[in-house]
Amino acid sequence: MAVCVISGSASGIGAATRRRCEAAGDRVVGIDLRDAEVEANLSHPEGREKAIAHALEQCQGQIDRLVLCAGVGQTAPLETIPSINYFGAVELLDGLLSSMTGRPGAAAVVLSSNSVRIVPFDDHPFVATLLEGDEAGARKLIEAEQNGFLAYAGGKLALAKAIRHRAMDWGRAGVRLNAIAPGPTDTPLLEQARAVPALAAGLERLPNPLGRHAAPEEIAGIIHFLLSPEAAYIHGSVLFADAGIDAALNPDQL
Repeated sequence: MAVCVISGSASGIGAATRRRCEAAGDRVVGIDLRDAEVEANLSHPEGREKAIAHALEQCQGQIDRLVLCAGVGQTAPLETIPSINYFGAVELLDGLLSSMTGRPGAAAVVLSSNSVRIVPFDDHPFVATLLEGDEAGARKLIEAEQNGFLAYAGGKLALAKAIRHRAMDWGRAGVRLNAIAPGPTDTPLLEQARAVPALAAGLERLPNPLGRHAAPEEIAGIIHFLLSPEAAYIHGSVLFADAGIDAALNPDQL
């Protein structure tokens, strides 16, 4: 029986991934604000330290699979977006790596977003500040900018870059690490965005070759594949699962 730790396990893609892993026979340890084995608030360092310590305790220091889905959207308080979406992922990655090192078939998947390429944020100081690990600086910058899309998409871009930056060290540790970049998925987070007219209009303007949103179970299936032996040679990748939206917006960018 594999041991799988999932953040954001109580709703949306995290909950669907939990169901998929449990159906495959995994023992799942969930991390969320409530309704999880580990209840912790990832918006501040103490909560992230608690999540790491309690997850390690629940798993007796041995983790086979790690899925980091916890996140908030543009409607959340601005200063919490980088803290949860970026630092709530990278600190759990770094804090739990030792418990996965040497485990046969160990793998981790982190939830990014296809929004990372809707607007070119690569050279924005917010992204650089996140990658430097400066949480206070990132929060201060985004409060000054008052830009929810930058907070969300820029943070998800930094997270995707952080995954690729870790590919060498994680590969040497024998742990595969990938990110998935979903498009619009029918989750509570998307419903919150739809309730804001400007955000709803932005979603409607996106070209969608398949003409529909994803179900959480569809994204969970892709995550489960990335965790499986069938994906044993996929490492350091960011997989877009977005109905072709990125291809329609950026047809010449690979």
